[in-house]
Amino acid sequence: NILQRFRLEVQEYLEPFCLSLEKLQEVSARLKRDFSRGLGKHSHHKAPVKMLPTFVRATPDGTEKGDFLALDLGGTNFRVLHVRVVEEQQKVLKMDSQICAIPQDMMLGTGEQLFDHIAACLSDFLVSQDLKGQTLPLGFTFSFPCEQKEIDKSILIRWTKGFNCSGVEGKDVVKLLKEAIHRRGDYDIGSVAMVNDTVGTMMSCGYRDQSCEIGMIIGTGTNACYMEEMKNVKRVEGEDGRMCINTEWGGFGDDGSLKDIQTEFDRVVDKMSINTGVHTFEKMISGMYLGEIVRLVLVKLTEDKLLFKGQSSEALKTPGRFETKFISEIEEQDNGLENAQNILTKLGLKWELVDSRVVRLVCDTISSRSARLCAAALATIANRIRVNRGLDHLKTTVGVDGTVYRKHPNFSDELKATVRLLAPECDITFLVSEDGSGKGAAMVTAVAHKLDSKIGFSVLLKPAIF
Repeated sequence: NILQRFRLEVQEYLEPFCLSLEKLQEVSARLKRDFSRGLGKHSHHKAPVKMLPTFVRATPDGTEKGDFLALDLGGTNFRVLHVRVVEEQQKVLKMDSQICAIPQDMMLGTGEQLFDHIAACLSDFLVSQDLKGQTLPLGFTFSFPCEQKEIDKSILIRWTKGFNCSGVEGKDVVKLLKEAIHRRGDYDIGSVAMVNDTVGTMMSCGYRDQSCEIGMIIGTGTNACYMEEMKNVKRVEGEDGRMCINTEWGGFGDDGSLKDIQTEFDRVVDKMSINTGVHTFEKMISGMYLGEIVRLVLVKLTEDKLLFKGQSSEALKTPGRFETKFISEIEEQDNGLENAQNILTKLGLKWELVDSRVVRLVCDTISSRSARLCAAALATIANRIRVNRGLDHLKTTVGVDGTVYRKHPNFSDELKATVRLLAPECDITFLVSEDGSGKGAAMVTAVAHKLDSKIGFSVLLKPAIF
């Protein structure tokens, strides 16, 4: 009886995280409205959900083939890959790859220095692969906020993740890469395709399953892309066909539209983050923040004597000390409670069995909210594609990546079950992406290259021709 009452008291704290189906339908309807605002010619600049055109106009059809290079820059390391697309086997093969470090001082140096370093590493890789004499097309995954102008023109809006190289913001990163390669003069590359990581995720699955028209990432951050009808993409000329749209859905709620579901804990996470007031939706969902939300709830429960007999620890009071990976470990089916107890001990807390159960309940509540919110957003995309195409029933595939989706024991099941409820007319298959920023980037390049040889590069690059 005491345990029952105790659970009820804890439940009161967790209630704001528990979103009903009706509330999720409301969230989905708000995002639907924001999609239209982001796509509109005149409403776009004020829209919290940016809906950026990627200039990727087709998914793979299985006839792509050849050798491609891929360059993946998104953090303190970057990768160079050689990818071979084999039509007969319908396979994307990673021939080889190399990881190159970016020294700390280079992350804060000049842009020229950074791109010279990238060009040098690419040169070494081509020598090691015996590819020096060939001019291969290159897919460039550059995971920083950019405004894409064309498939091979992308302007860096701002550096993030600890980078601050001078002379790059406001410039075309493809041009900077090509200039660095030409400064060396010992090799050349063919056509370049700029690739957002969500688009790479979609495309890396698109060769295995040609109905893959949505890409989604739920990792450190969260985002999604999908194939939109060109006639709805008002900022790019042309009415025919489709274009992949990078939604940047992490910014959903930045205009205050999610205030009613933000909890006091979400507000603290936002206040303490480096980008206050920005990426509201992402902060309720992604791996960078889930551990911190759990920590704040545990601190509050301890202060109110519902955990650890009211005795906290230095570690529990320290921001960032409760890692998101702990949530996955604590929610494991068989060893979850034991894992919880080991983690609590490591955090310097004196626990009893009931404490480990409460901690597990808190983790479960917060990861469940994340999965359900993600499902609401995915349902918005699936329903939009279905209505766009005038279908009663849509069968489609989502390519997914990210540590939260891959590693959490219940996340993917909860996401799938909730999407089924919110988009009942859509039958969605989920495929875990294989190396979206490597193989996927090569696939984007292969599709662009194939279209390019069919219709001439000028059409691909100059959307205004249509």
